Amino acid sequence: MDALRQPRRASTLAAQVADQLREQLATGKWPVGTRIPGELELAGLLQVSRNTVREALRALVHLGLLESRVGDGTYVRVANELEAVLLRRTATTRPVDVLELRAVLEEHAAGLAAERRSQADIARLREVLAAVQESNRSGSMTQVAAADGAFHRAVVQAGGNELLGELYDYLGSALSSLLTALPWDDDVAVEHDHWHGALVDAVAAGDAVAARYAASMLVRVTSRLADEAGQDAVAEHDDAVDRGRS
Repeated sequence: MDALRQPRRASTLAAQVADQLREQLATGKWPVGTRIPGELELAGLLQVSRNTVREALRALVHLGLLESRVGDGTYVRVANELEAVLLRRTATTRPVDVLELRAVLEEHAAGLAAERRSQADIARLREVLAAVQESNRSGSMTQVAAADGAFHRAVVQAGGNELLGELYDYLGSALSSLLTALPWDDDVAVEHDHWHGALVDAVAAGDAVAARYAASMLVRVTSRLADEAGQDAVAEHDDAVDRGRS
């Protein structure tokens, strides 16, 4: 116990500045992707030294909230620490682990949506379902991923669990980036459409069991495509090795 010290009663100026900047991010006043004011401007607005501002910015860059670009300024990377942590973690994990986590979240969320949905939720799900079906015919995996993400966020939101919705939002980029790299054809699009429609119908009917099953089948489709993509990558690698030996 001798190593413990009495805590300081007041935080440093830099910590107070960092808290104010963090609030700008959390409230969306500085949206993700935008460049924040420079050090001199912030120092003037906050009535502190430039060194204090620089220290606060370094702390937020270290947390992953901000990104410093040499010669260009400082940009908003994410809105809060939880999102930063999840982005770092999913960037270094296996796709199969991301899909398994997605299965856990989406199956539970689908059941909650069936039990708690409102008429407004059902209308919203019908709307995003139409967008998913249109994107499936576009041939653009970027559009497919964006529409799919919006659909599943709507399902999660219909369940009424704000914390679950927040967690899913933060994982959205990892799920979307995974989907854009998958193989896609007309047969997959038809299967995708079918299970999305089945999920909406189950939620509208209040059938939690059917909703969870449809959600699990959607994840299974994605998992199968991910497996195929992985096998193709291995085959390409083996072909390259064989060509190098010949």
